[in-house]
Amino acid sequence: MSKPRVYLDHAATSPLRPEAKAAMEEGFGLWANPSSPHAEGRKAKQALEDARARVKAALGWDGEVIFTSGASESALLAFDHAAVINEAVSVVEHDAIYGFVDRRDIPSVPVGDEGELDLEVLAKLIEPSPIVEGKENRSLVAVQHVNSETGTIQNIETIAEVVRDHGGLLLADCAQSAGKMPLPDCDMAIVSAHKFGGPIGVGALLVRDFTMLKPSGGHERGYRRGTENLPDILGMAAALDAGDIENWATTVEQQFDFKNELFGHGEVLRMGMHCSHIIAVAHPTMSAQALLIRLDAMGFAVSAGSACSSGTLKKSRVLDAFGVPDDVAARTIRVSMGWSTTPEELEEFAGAWRSLS
Repeated sequence: MSKPRVYLDHAATSPLRPEAKAAMEEGFGLWANPSSPHAEGRKAKQALEDARARVKAALGWDGEVIFTSGASESALLAFDHAAVINEAVSVVEHDAIYGFVDRRDIPSVPVGDEGELDLEVLAKLIEPSPIVEGKENRSLVAVQHVNSETGTIQNIETIAEVVRDHGGLLLADCAQSAGKMPLPDCDMAIVSAHKFGGPIGVGALLVRDFTMLKPSGGHERGYRRGTENLPDILGMAAALDAGDIENWATTVEQQFDFKNELFGHGEVLRMGMHCSHIIAVAHPTMSAQALLIRLDAMGFAVSAGSACSSGTLKKSRVLDAFGVPDDVAARTIRVSMGWSTTPEELEEFAGAWRSLS
């Protein structure tokens, strides 16, 4: 009998929580359109609004919740419909947001030696136009709360001060932090259910106030096109109800101890403040591609950077923006933990990592 595989790629997606699966199965029985006026529709609508209230409560969010198909749609909704005239993103954003730099010809904000956003550059980029009047004379600034490749935590509160001092709106990409850590102070937030044990294909754009967006469709109070995916929304709410990182199978302390163990036999990339559940670690000699093949054969699932781009052999744009030397980036893999990761799995991976050093 083969031994169970060890899954350490939760930053790509986490296994579905049993609570979420049960809620989805219940949702399949609520097949009516929540916008329909008949009894079946009203029953579905009641379940939808109950889930919305639970999501807000679990995340500690007192604004509005717009359900979407995931983080990418949430980002597109914010960029396409925010009541602003300018936009800016950090240079270390996930491709779902950084792609707007080329497509929309918007500026990117560099980071310093410790991975922190350059606030002086940011302030210059988001100055209101002297020739435009009205409340939309402001910028939307997108920053990833926890970086998906390195685990670096941006100081969102400090960034928010700069953005608001210039009349702007701050969009925090919380795909890697929501359901794990408290939400930061921001005007909008991106949430993705499958990152915390909910189903793939559902997420939300959190908005402090609907006046920050221009209406765009007939559903979700007029701010989204398309009927809500009620079974997945119920699964998302149930996954959040199951608890944050304090309720995982491993403690935060165990996760940091594991990071230190890997550091003893490689180079853990430590730019600025770090979360406990995402680790970028470079092997002393072996390439990332070789590591992935060896570790996969040994029964370990890890990745090299974001799952949305790790299928390519190109150097990570994010590691390059963080100033990681080419030779180190070429030997770097990402190890990420989630709700189902056990201390025994971390110990097993640490042993395998030592054997490859």
